[in-house]
Amino acid sequence: MAVHYNGNGNGASAATAPAAPSSAVQTPNVPAPTPAPAPTPAPAPGPALLAPAAVYQLAATAGATKAKLSLPKAFVLAILAGVYIGFGALLSFTLLNSMPGILSTNPGLAKFIAASVFPMGLALILICGAELFTGNTALLTVAVLEGKANWKDVLTRWAVVYAGNFVGCLAMVAAIAATGLMATNTLLPTLAVAKTSLPLGTAIVRAVLCNWMVCVAVWSAMASSTLPGKLIGCWLPVTAFVTVGLEHSVANMFVIPMGMLLGADVSIFKFVTANLIPVTLGNILAGAVCTAAMYSLCYGKLGERL
Repeated sequence: MAVHYNGNGNGASAATAPAAPSSAVQTPNVPAPTPAPAPTPAPAPGPALLAPAAVYQLAATAGATKAKLSLPKAFVLAILAGVYIGFGALLSFTLLNSMPGILSTNPGLAKFIAASVFPMGLALILICGAELFTGNTALLTVAVLEGKANWKDVLTRWAVVYAGNFVGCLAMVAAIAATGLMATNTLLPTLAVAKTSLPLGTAIVRAVLCNWMVCVAVWSAMASSTLPGKLIGCWLPVTAFVTVGLEHSVANMFVIPMGMLLGADVSIFKFVTANLIPVTLGNILAGAVCTAAMYSLCYGKLGERL
C-alpha cells in the first residue's frame, strides 16, 4: 500500500488503482449482413377480355403452333376431339329423346334445351386440349395469312386432324352401341335420313353458317382469360347452330353413323357423298373465308392496303 501526503504534511494511505491493460480487447471483424433483395412484384394481370385485334393476333399465334404439331401428336389430339364431340352429342340426344311430350307440344323449346348441353364437346376441346378440324380451318388459315405458316403444313394437318376426328367419332359410336344407352333412341335414325337427303346447295350453305358459328365460338373463348368467360364464349354460338339445325362435319361423323347403326336406311356411300363431302367443303369455306380472311382484312395483313 502506497503512502501519500496531502498538502498539510499529513500522510494518508490509499490503494493504488490497477494498471489499465496495454491494449483494448479486439472484436472479430464480422461483415455487415447483405440486405435481402426486394421481392419481385407480381406481374399485372392481363385483361379479362381481349380486344378484337388482340384476339386476331392470338389466333395467328395459335394457328402457327398448330401448324407445327407433329403429325402423330395432331392425330392423337384429333381423336380426343372426336370423342369429346361424341360425348356432347350423347348428352344432347339422350336428353332430347327423353322428353317426347315437350318435343311434340313445343319442339323449339325441346331443341333448345337439348342444344344447350351440346357445347360440352367444344368446351372440353378448348379447355382440356384437342384438335378440331372445323376450328382449325380458321386458325391455321390466319397463320398463313399472317406469314406464320405455309399451306403445305396447313393442308397436311387439316387432313390428319380430319381423319383423327373421324376415328374418334366412330370409336364413340362403337362404345355407345356397346353400352345400349341409345338402343331405344328413335330420333337419330330419322335425323340421319334427313341429313343425307338435303339438296347439295342447301347442305353447303347450312355448313357455311354452321362453322361460321363454331369459329366465332372458338374466337370468343380465346378472347377470355377466365374459365367462365371461355365457357360462355363457346356456349351460345354452338347452342344456336344445333338448335336451328345447321351442318357440322365432325358432329355428323357421330350423328349419322349412330343413326345408321340404329337402323337408318342410309348407305356409307350416301353418307359420304350426300352429306360429309359437301358439309366439309362448306365448313372449310366458313373457316377460311368468312372468319380468317374477313378478320385479316380488319386486323391483319390483308387489310394493310385498305
